[in-house]
Amino acid sequence: MNKIIFYIFLTVIFTACDKSDINSDTGLFTRTITVDGVSRRYAIYIPEGIEDIAVPIVYELHGGGIYIEDMTGESGYKTPYKLWTDIADKEKFIVIYPEGLNGSYGKPTWNDCRGNCIVSSNADDIKFISVLTDKIISTYKVDESRIYVSGTSNGGLMALRTASELSDRIAAVAAVAASMPDTTCCNAPENPISVLFMNGTDDNHLPYEGGFVSYPPNPDYGSVYSTEYSVDFWKNFNHTDSIPDIFVFPDRDTSDGGIVERYTYKNGVENTEVVLYKINGGGHSAPSIKEQYSALFEEYFNKQNHDIEMTDEVWAFFKDKRL
Repeated sequence: MNKIIFYIFLTVIFTACDKSDINSDTGLFTRTITVDGVSRRYAIYIPEGIEDIAVPIVYELHGGGIYIEDMTGESGYKTPYKLWTDIADKEKFIVIYPEGLNGSYGKPTWNDCRGNCIVSSNADDIKFISVLTDKIISTYKVDESRIYVSGTSNGGLMALRTASELSDRIAAVAAVAASMPDTTCCNAPENPISVLFMNGTDDNHLPYEGGFVSYPPNPDYGSVYSTEYSVDFWKNFNHTDSIPDIFVFPDRDTSDGGIVERYTYKNGVENTEVVLYKINGGGHSAPSIKEQYSALFEEYFNKQNHDIEMTDEVWAFFKDKRL
């Protein structure tokens, strides 16, 4: 065989094998991608049985100071966020846990919209998520009308940033223990997008009624509007109904300090919705039945609600939303 033809033959074979290997991998993996010359980490979960179908993507964004191993459960800590993989197995979608760059305190953070926050990184995280999305779409079969972003705390604010600046790509977002910044460095939203808030009324790190963030409140961490204002912002932007459908969840755990009320504002432009899960008595955490934080955690972050499973509720909100 001619030497040049032989080398071309090998290149084709190995390239095909590499692509096949990527697409045939299932399970949880930690990978990297280079954006603006910086290596960025992310974990990705690929369920079985998605080879021949176009599937959604769910992004789960960590809070400030949290590593992706803490999100996926690989660090051994309790984490409601690892439950996304169970839902992905049943519903067939890809889960991605991206990691922010270190802030001033040496741990991962997101460059969310708080214009008066000086502790987070100044990375272009919108570009990171965009480039990562392009990478996943080039590797797997993705339903590009069903890309969703969920996040908690710093990650929740970052999810809201994607609602404002990636509304041409993201179908819906969920912000847990997060609300809109009152001093913003973000562009205004352009397209209607469904938004969910899930906030505790006893959150001592991101106050339900708005104000400076962190515990004790610290101007270095920036400040936010109240949950009510944040919900109204997206209701008005999407032109939803002004009167919500209200549902009160059963009080499954009477020791967790409160109950959960859901307010659903329907009939927005392009079938958008705005939903508020009001976690009465809840602290700075994602509610969970299966993954309950320790008493030591609750001493610092206040009570975690155990009446609902955050991931189940967020997926129920996401699953019928499309661009």
